[in-house]
Amino acid sequence: MNETAHIEHRDYATAKLGMWLFLFTEILLFGGMFLVYAEYRQLNTADFHEAGREMNVFLGAANTVILLTSSLTMALAISAIKKGMKIRSLLFQAATVLLGLGFLVNKYFEWSDHIRKGLYPDSPVLLAMSHGKILFFGLYYVMTGIHALHVIIGLSVIVFMFALTLRGNISDTDYVKLENTGLFWHIVDIIWIYLFPLFYLIL
Repeated sequence: MNETAHIEHRDYATAKLGMWLFLFTEILLFGGMFLVYAEYRQLNTADFHEAGREMNVFLGAANTVILLTSSLTMALAISAIKKGMKIRSLLFQAATVLLGLGFLVNKYFEWSDHIRKGLYPDSPVLLAMSHGKILFFGLYYVMTGIHALHVIIGLSVIVFMFALTLRGNISDTDYVKLENTGLFWHIVDIIWIYLFPLFYLIL
């Protein structure tokens, strides 16, 4: 019995370590993009400030609230399953998915508005602008686009975790998969917390 518990603890620790190593690579990815942004912003301060006025602060703020709330529901889902509250965990997982979809819907409308105005890579409108503004929107689409891709991946994994929880594969005695999914989702949320002021509250 003790040997079984030891093996389970080792597997749990290994799974957590593997997830943290993966998340470290994600931090390196976005950290590199943040450094590129900082360098270009320093060289094109006035242009970045002007381009930032095109951002919809309301939608950006709304998405920030949505993702912060989704982090809470994800944490509550994990807490619930640890206490053996399967139905409650499923409800919070479903809420997390709905909030994530809400984020993507807002991002769709925001990007659609920019595209309608001709503010997209290689558009005649954008190419007629200054070099700094072209850089700003290039970084905006790349960084928020990669982040949106991470949101889609995160939502797909949460849906899979929902199915595993429903089938009983995730329970109060085996919840490391849901915990690791929660860690990934929290990182996605934290990255947005940095993206929001960089593009929407630029001074």
